[in-house]
Amino acid sequence: MGGISRRKVVAGGLAMGAAGLAGISLAGGGAGASAAGRRMPVVFLPHGGGPWPFVELGFGTKEETDGLASYLRSVASLPAEKPSALLVISAHWEEAVPTVSTSARPPMLYDYYGFPPASYEIQWPAPGDPRLAARVRGLLADAGFATAEDPTRGYDHGTFVPLKLAYPDADVPTVQLSLQRGLDPAVHLAMGRALAPLRDEGVFIVGSGMTYHDLRNFGPRALAVSEAFDAWLREAGTASPAERDRLLERWQEAPMARRAHPREEHLLPMMVIAGAAGADRGTVAYGGTFAGVRLSGYHFG
Repeated sequence: MGGISRRKVVAGGLAMGAAGLAGISLAGGGAGASAAGRRMPVVFLPHGGGPWPFVELGFGTKEETDGLASYLRSVASLPAEKPSALLVISAHWEEAVPTVSTSARPPMLYDYYGFPPASYEIQWPAPGDPRLAARVRGLLADAGFATAEDPTRGYDHGTFVPLKLAYPDADVPTVQLSLQRGLDPAVHLAMGRALAPLRDEGVFIVGSGMTYHDLRNFGPRALAVSEAFDAWLREAGTASPAERDRLLERWQEAPMARRAHPREEHLLPMMVIAGAAGADRGTVAYGGTFAGVRLSGYHFG
C-alpha cells in the first residue's frame, strides 16, 4: 500500500466520507455539479460472461440473457439527469495501488480468449476524461492512498459490455479505476468513501462484477450455492449503512462465501460502491439467473 498502513487508509476514507463534500472541484470534462444539484446514485451490477450479448455464446437461456440485458440497458435511466462522466470499477483490473485510466481516447481491451472472431471486433468508443482521472487520484490521496495512472489502459469487458448496453451511443466520458491487489474489503470500502464527493459533481459511479463467480462451477449444479450466498448478500446490501459495511467487510463469514467466490475480485467492486453510497440504503434492482446461477444488482441513492 505504498508504505501507508491499512489502518491509516481506512481512517482516511472514513474522514473523507464526512468531510469530502467541502472541497468539491469540477470533474467530468468541467461539468461540475449537476444543474439541479441532484446527487448521482451509485450502482453495483453483474456484467455477465465474456462478450455476450453481442456475440452468440450459448450462455444460459434466452429468458436469462434477455432479462440481464434489459436490466443493464435500464441502468442509464437511473440518474435523474445524464451524468457528466462515468467512473467504473471493474473486476477485471487489479494493481498494486488504485490506478486510473488517463487516456483521452481509451482503446478496447479484449481481456478474454477462445471466443468467436466477432468477439474481438466489438467497439464502444466512449471518450476518456483525464481531468476526472486526476480528480479521482486527488480524492484517494487525500484519504491516504498511494495511487497511479495508466495512459494506455483500454476498456475491459467488465466496462464495455454493460456500458455498451446502457450507453450505446458511447457519448459519456468514462474513466476506469482498478481494484487494489490484496483485495481487502475494508480498503475498498474506504476507497468508495473517498470517492463519494464525485456524486455531487455529476459523476455516475458504477461497480461492475458478479455476485457469484466460480468459473469451474457454473450452471444448474451451482444454483443452490449461488442462492445461499445471494440471500445473504441481499440482506447485507439492503441493511443500514453501518451494518451493511460491517457485514461486507466480513463477507467471508457468509454462507457459501468461498464457494461462491473462490477468489473475490468480482465481489470487491460492491465494496467500493457501498463505501461511496454513504448513508444511502441499498435496493435490490436486479435479481435473476444467468447461466443457471443466481445473480443480483444493487442501487444506492
